[in-house]
Amino acid sequence: MSDSSVPERDRPDACPGAVQVHPAADGGLARVRVPGGVLSAEQARVVVGAAVELGNSTVELTSRANLQLRGVEDPGELGRRLGEAGLLPSATHERVRNIVASPYAGLDGPTRLPVSRVVEELDHGLRSVPALAELPGRFLFTVDDGRGDVSALGGDVGLLPVSAHRVAVLLAGADSGVRVPPERAAAAAVTAAEGFLAERARNGSGAWRMAELATTRPVSDTVCARHGAREADVVEVTPASWAESGQQGKPRPGVVGRDEDAVAVEVGAPLGRLSPAQTHSIIRAAEAASGFVRLTPWRTVILTGVPERDHRSWLSELHSCGLLVEPSAPLSGVTACAGYPGCAKSLADVHRDAARGTSRGEAAAPGALPVHWVGCSRRCGLPRGPVVEVLAEPSGYRVSAGTPQERVTWASEADPDVAAEVANRARHAGAVRTAGTPRAGFGNGRASNDRDTTNEDDR
Repeated sequence: MSDSSVPERDRPDACPGAVQVHPAADGGLARVRVPGGVLSAEQARVVVGAAVELGNSTVELTSRANLQLRGVEDPGELGRRLGEAGLLPSATHERVRNIVASPYAGLDGPTRLPVSRVVEELDHGLRSVPALAELPGRFLFTVDDGRGDVSALGGDVGLLPVSAHRVAVLLAGADSGVRVPPERAAAAAVTAAEGFLAERARNGSGAWRMAELATTRPVSDTVCARHGAREADVVEVTPASWAESGQQGKPRPGVVGRDEDAVAVEVGAPLGRLSPAQTHSIIRAAEAASGFVRLTPWRTVILTGVPERDHRSWLSELHSCGLLVEPSAPLSGVTACAGYPGCAKSLADVHRDAARGTSRGEAAAPGALPVHWVGCSRRCGLPRGPVVEVLAEPSGYRVSAGTPQERVTWASEADPDVAAEVANRARHAGAVRTAGTPRAGFGNGRASNDRDTTNEDDR
């Protein structure tokens, strides 16, 4: 059900794709959808090659386990390369293939849902329905293995197994009460997407997200009639309930799973960005293991099938090129929006400020809150749930902690170094208020009139 905070959409969604690039301040911004986050080493090699030869060399990891390239000058050539690599199977549907899957599925025991198969079926189903090309680029599907990690991301349509034979269908991040068998899960998600478009058209709405509909009941009724049944008992799926359950909704650099003589290791991209050297190091490690990588919504990469006898040497190599291989690394759990100069709306170079200030800070302690640096009030890429936000304002950074509904300010008008220091204290101590700190030499001298806080970018 929508409320007064839901934005009225008066324009079509303009979320970028791999071919339909966004004209950012630093050039064309291309977003490469990777359904389920699984990427072969060869595909990763194509992506980094395109970044170096067609863009600014950097590969960005997004909060939807996708990839971004910046400064793209030839979208046509990018599309051709991605198509040959199997990363652009449909030019008409490429912007709507936002499918996030539990990245740890199968790494720590059996799962209730065959995640990889469901992702493949869902991706194929979306591409098989011509009308679904009209889905907004921000429309998100989540395929959960039962632990609740990606369900708590608040997708538009979610699949969450509640037993070996029943899968809960989530709409707008909440349990609809509809239950379907696992073999019907992907088809149910496709039907829900069709239902969203039908309900949007029926109401003459310009909604981009399921939560922006007046009600999701007609959508759930359609899914129920075609694929399953409705139950009175619903499961609670929120970032808070997810955290209380002990599931990990944050980076876990290091070893994250073992299977006989092989391990899975997770490495973090500092502030979500990979240099060519870092990407090539990941590719080499993947080629020596399973040949594949998994991208996570927490801007990390998981390498599966790494021989146990070699994993320490691989972690050492990955660490030597600046990747995060331990959960205690100061930059672990720290993210940032594009910032200035890449984004024209940003009031500060948040990547520079976050990297300089955080890298000098103390190690991240277990249970520390994530930290997100943002250049303006749009708050692009802000993680769900409790978080420390470092927000650039005309007079300096404001540091606050908590959730959007309950946030405590720790500092205001802070310069970058003070903001980083305060953010580090806030992420370890919770929501204890501290005094404001005056600014010093902040920002780029620009003012922002943007007061949109809907986090529309959802990178």
